Amino acid sequence: MRNNPAGLLRTFWLMVLFFSLSGCADRWNQPYTDEAVASNTLFTAFSAPPKNLDPVRAYSSNEWQIISQILEPPLQYHYLKRPFTLEPLTLAEMPKVRYFNAEGIEVEQGASDLAYSEFTLNLKPGIQFQPHPAFVRDDQGEFVYLPLNAYKAANLRSPYELSQRATRELTAADYAYAIKRMAVRQNHSPVLDTMMNYIVGLREFSEQVSAERAEVAREAFFDLRPYQIPGVKVVNDHQLRIQIEGVYPQFNYWLAMNFFAPVPWEVEQFYAQPGLVARNINLNTFPVGTGPFFLAENNPNLRMRLVRNPVFHEQFYPDSGLAYNMPDSLLRDAGKRLPLLDQVVYTLEKESVPYWNKFLQGYYDASGVSSDSFDQAVQVSVSGELNLTGEMAEKGIQMRSGIEPTVFYLAFNMLDEVIGGYSSDRQKLRQAISIAVNYEEFISIFMNERGMAAQGPIPPGIFGHLEGEEGVNPYVHDWVNGEYQRKSLDTARELLAQAGYPNGLNPATGRPLQLHYDAVATGPDDRARMDWMRKQFEELGIELVIRSTDYNRFQDKVRKGDAQIFFWGWGADYPDPENFLFLLYGPNGAVASGGSGINSANYANPEFDRLFEQMRNMENSPERLAIIQQMLEIVRKDAPWIFGLHPRSLALYHSWYHNVWPNRLANNSVKYLSVDPELRLQKQAEWNRPVVWPLWLAGLLIIGLSIWAVSAYRARQQQRIQPQSSKTGGRNL
Repeated sequence: MRNNPAGLLRTFWLMVLFFSLSGCADRWNQPYTDEAVASNTLFTAFSAPPKNLDPVRAYSSNEWQIISQILEPPLQYHYLKRPFTLEPLTLAEMPKVRYFNAEGIEVEQGASDLAYSEFTLNLKPGIQFQPHPAFVRDDQGEFVYLPLNAYKAANLRSPYELSQRATRELTAADYAYAIKRMAVRQNHSPVLDTMMNYIVGLREFSEQVSAERAEVAREAFFDLRPYQIPGVKVVNDHQLRIQIEGVYPQFNYWLAMNFFAPVPWEVEQFYAQPGLVARNINLNTFPVGTGPFFLAENNPNLRMRLVRNPVFHEQFYPDSGLAYNMPDSLLRDAGKRLPLLDQVVYTLEKESVPYWNKFLQGYYDASGVSSDSFDQAVQVSVSGELNLTGEMAEKGIQMRSGIEPTVFYLAFNMLDEVIGGYSSDRQKLRQAISIAVNYEEFISIFMNERGMAAQGPIPPGIFGHLEGEEGVNPYVHDWVNGEYQRKSLDTARELLAQAGYPNGLNPATGRPLQLHYDAVATGPDDRARMDWMRKQFEELGIELVIRSTDYNRFQDKVRKGDAQIFFWGWGADYPDPENFLFLLYGPNGAVASGGSGINSANYANPEFDRLFEQMRNMENSPERLAIIQQMLEIVRKDAPWIFGLHPRSLALYHSWYHNVWPNRLANNSVKYLSVDPELRLQKQAEWNRPVVWPLWLAGLLIIGLSIWAVSAYRARQQQRIQPQSSKTGGRNL
């Protein structure tokens, strides 16, 4: 290779310039500009792109994470109060309920001839939809963007690229229109079949409009305004009445779900234009609502961005509602107008490790705690309490945790010839296994103490759940020194012997009793859990055979009643005991209902069912609580489930991120959050300042080697020139 001293010199000065500029840079790994970091913006992430943002279809948590900030159903959950408490959102007051007989005459709630309840919703006047092109009209009242120029539509990536936007007032008809959309089968609403059982006339209405919708092109606008649901009456612009079959106070909880968020007909008509259909611009990608934010950017494979709704109606941060264990700092923004943020940026992070690393660098404002990062973030005390590690505390990171309104359980198929049935010996067999399967140990090994062993089907925070000695399951636990203590294995073995299986032996074969556990196992973590489960049964001398399959086959076996023992769970749709106890209601049995029921254990106790029917539509009261406790006694004795655990959520957040408090049911919680952008910018610069001395050292080494190479090259050249010069000089003489 030819060595060029002039080139080496140029390289030297370029390196000096590079390292000089590098020394001036605060951060080399910064994903956002300083201007963005210093703005009133929340930076967070999502792991899976949302599939449906249309409120009539969306039901997954990652979908509601987005649309709950955009849409507003009539009611919401108070952000701070526990137990979970409903309050008006777009309503002036909580719905008023009246009761009528079949002739339409008003009656008392407990009347024998009561036919239906009527919920009256009075809207706050003046609430506006977010500015959107669908509402723009000209001086003659005609829509400006209907029809939309084909060329203009072909180049759109978002409806907000159109130059004009307008708004209009929210009316009761918009809520009625949303319920009509729910009724159209072609819209695939997951709650339609449930609502048919309650909203008067919805079933017949659905059959009619679905049949007529089938006669229209799939993408065409199908105007639902001329159609009326008998049980949904628009009284005026600010009043809506919804009639419900019988008595169903839990309907208020449904009014806090996005399925009942208003949909303006103009928007559905706007999105039905062929040019926008071709560009996939619709309610599923750009929903329109009255909420605190609108979806300004939707690139689900990279980033989604919410921006403050400029015409959002007056809402204020709560000034009360703290429970005994909640810090006063949660009221630091009491009385301030919402939302407290200007923007929310969601970035796609498919893997937990890069998400975690960016959180530690300060580029995400909050993070969950995966199993990979648990030991780095959290330390568990001897008593099982979760605390931050020193490294996290030094960075000012804080932690929030809370028990989720969820129950995971191990179900016994009550139709099974071996493990099912209601005789005393079958009860004792299931009780023995319930003691042996140690969920305190499971929580410690597989969940890093993030959960609590369940004493029944109702989680903490839901009416009917009792703490302490009152809430103990006496067939599995004892209350000892102020704590739940699992009964001994000796007690379990004694019950097993009384059930007819001494030492776990099946008297019919003389061999260990063999039971089958149906599971979905896909990886090494699942294999470890299966091995753990097998060992729990071995403690009683029972042989557990694992039957692993894919999820579709697993579901099919459960629906048909072919599974013997299996693990499943349920998270609250709404905070009412009925939403958990109906998992054990006989008519909801998977087999009894033809495979559609949610009672996967096929449990059917006539007394439990009778009490459930008495309790299900009652208001919360001491009388209702007493009935629930009777039901829990029945189901604990029958033991159709091993009441496994209630999981604990765990979230970390930086010192500049405020008002964080877990509330799984308050899906619209982003409006309460706030950040300190200046502190965030300062900490990012502090934590990510580049270390350049190794590069300087490497540069100096390269320069030194280059100088040495130049010197060596020149020395060799000089040695070659000198002998040749001497010889030539001799000839001249």
